[in-house]
Amino acid sequence: MSDLHYISAVDALTAFKKRTLSPVELLDAVISRADRVEPVINAFYETHYEHAYEAACLAEARYAKNSPVPPLPLDGLPTAVKGEEPVLSQRWTLGSLYLQNEVAPFTSPWIKRLEEAGAIFHARTTLPEFAMSYFCHSKIDGVTRNPWNPEYTPGGSSGGAGAALAAGTTTLASGSDIAGSIRVPASFCGVVGFKPPYGRIPMWTPFNLDTYCHVGPMTRTIADCVLMQNVAAGPHMDDAISVSPRYVLPSRPEDIRGMRLAVSVDFGGSWPVDEEIRANTLAAAAALREAGAIVEEVHLVIEREDVKRASAIHFAPLMGWINEHTAGRESQANDYILHASKVILDRARGAKPLEGEQLEAAISSRISHVLKRYDALLCPTLGSRGFIAGDGYIDRGLQVGEELLDFYWDASLTIPFNIMSRCPVLNVPTGFARNGVPTGMQIVGRTYDDAVPFRVGAALEGIRPWFDVRERRPALLAV
Repeated sequence: MSDLHYISAVDALTAFKKRTLSPVELLDAVISRADRVEPVINAFYETHYEHAYEAACLAEARYAKNSPVPPLPLDGLPTAVKGEEPVLSQRWTLGSLYLQNEVAPFTSPWIKRLEEAGAIFHARTTLPEFAMSYFCHSKIDGVTRNPWNPEYTPGGSSGGAGAALAAGTTTLASGSDIAGSIRVPASFCGVVGFKPPYGRIPMWTPFNLDTYCHVGPMTRTIADCVLMQNVAAGPHMDDAISVSPRYVLPSRPEDIRGMRLAVSVDFGGSWPVDEEIRANTLAAAAALREAGAIVEEVHLVIEREDVKRASAIHFAPLMGWINEHTAGRESQANDYILHASKVILDRARGAKPLEGEQLEAAISSRISHVLKRYDALLCPTLGSRGFIAGDGYIDRGLQVGEELLDFYWDASLTIPFNIMSRCPVLNVPTGFARNGVPTGMQIVGRTYDDAVPFRVGAALEGIRPWFDVRERRPALLAV
């Protein structure tokens, strides 16, 4: 099969059941692809191929005609696990030299759930130090590059996951999102990424108590994302705040005729957005209108200064920990993490009691008022068309539209929905910028209404299929 490494998870499972494809054959294709492209993209910091082949052989036996054991929901699907997630007895460096000898003493709840569903963990994906950047390079793992244009980053912090999906070196991937770390790389890599509502997928303590913090699936198609999310979601005894009962997404989303969708490209002019991003977002919205949805641009004002201040207050304790952790051995840290901690702590300086919560409440109220009138909100994932690979943007700003940003975090439109963390948010591709880097759009649903973003995303995918590599093969994807 041509381009077997790009087969969707849903199609692979169908082929496994028909016995026209085996899990071993798919793993062969994915690993062969990695052998060719990994020297350039560097999306894996560690591989577990021997164990993966053992698991693939067991999965193949479960698909056999007379097997006494039925196949599992994700049986035989190569799955790349983000380096932030602990996996028992595997290295757990968090992209940092400080933790280069750390070994995980347990497996996180949702990763264990994927494993028990038959997912085959063949590789661990790269991330920036402490998963705290929108790009993906570190002193311990080197520079990870975007398969569509290797001069650019795949984004972060789930950058290795996004790059691996785009390059065809995995079928499924795990991500995490505390400020956009699923949605940003999904946008830059032209793939699907889902930030579930807070508590929907169980996490490991104490980060399960951080309302900004989420884990979720990254895939190449909407159907694959639904498949992975339905396995991952549900209450777990090791996560006291995980939401019950288990929420199951429909495998065949309804059409969108009659749905009301709001569009805000720049949150009332408060956020800079490159013209290519603006055009691609409005084109995607227009396609949804043609499919029968009622799509209207709305005046939604989310003040960037309010988001910067509120999120800085929230992240200040974590940045304080980073400062303590690196004190006296700063040379081992990546410059960008030291820079980020300084910027965030400066922005949070002098915070009064409840100031962060009051700002978050005001931001959430503005979003909520729109979602009371509309089924979902559409907005860009980032205002920027891409970050140069390996650049920490410390000594120079980032140009976005007509504005020169002094801190690159401000190019992302994702943080308002970590603040309003109970909203499900799906990133879907909207096209490409002139530099060949994909662009993405967030589909924001009402609180805990997970099905709506997938319904809208499936409609857009049906109108404008985004991952047909035979139609567009720039740079590394042509290899």
